[in-house]
Amino acid sequence: MTLTIFLTLSLLVAASAFVQGAVGIGFALIMAPVFGFIDASYLPVTLLVLMLPLNFLVAWRERHMIDRRGASWITVGRFFGTFLGMAVLIALSVRQLEIAVGLLTVLAAVVALLSPPFAPRPQASLGVGLFTGVTETATGIGGPPLALLYQHAPGPILRSTVATCFLVGEAISLVILLIAGRIGQDQMLAALSLIPAVLIGSALSRSVHSRINGPALRLAVLIFSIVSGAALMLKG
Repeated sequence: MTLTIFLTLSLLVAASAFVQGAVGIGFALIMAPVFGFIDASYLPVTLLVLMLPLNFLVAWRERHMIDRRGASWITVGRFFGTFLGMAVLIALSVRQLEIAVGLLTVLAAVVALLSPPFAPRPQASLGVGLFTGVTETATGIGGPPLALLYQHAPGPILRSTVATCFLVGEAISLVILLIAGRIGQDQMLAALSLIPAVLIGSALSRSVHSRINGPALRLAVLIFSIVSGAALMLKG
């Protein structure tokens, strides 16, 4: 990783952490296509490691608003989905992973834009957890289904619950990836070097998360995700 790439990634990681800290989603949607462009071998491990401190801080900040019942059902589904996601990751080549990341980014963002509201009931939570386990373990992207589930909940509930589900799910995915021998030194070093940027972005979001125009920023993130995901699929 050259100095220019490192500085560019640091700026994007900080901005993405700020967005997720303020809105509740956005980090993986922005950074998964970016890592795909630079080197798809960083996916999903580097992305998952970076999201651990980010989601811990967001969940802790608004911990009293966590929907614990919904998070429990999501985590059950997430656990079983992890094994399916591992199978997908093993089956894909680097180029196929790039295409998968781009496609899932676009589909997830479009669904998040167009889907009608539905209540976060146990069946829906279980299904979303299962789907998230597959997509996040394989590509690092899992936010839009969770955001859809809580899209009409108050901001603190959405942010804290999604962050909690992410935190538990990412830990599960990383343990499974470690057992399967899919975590490399380069992936971990890249993540460790970028964690300061995550902390900076998260700290900045703390001062504005209660005032920021969430719907407009969320729309911008999703539009960016569609464009970047499409570009990644078309990459030569």
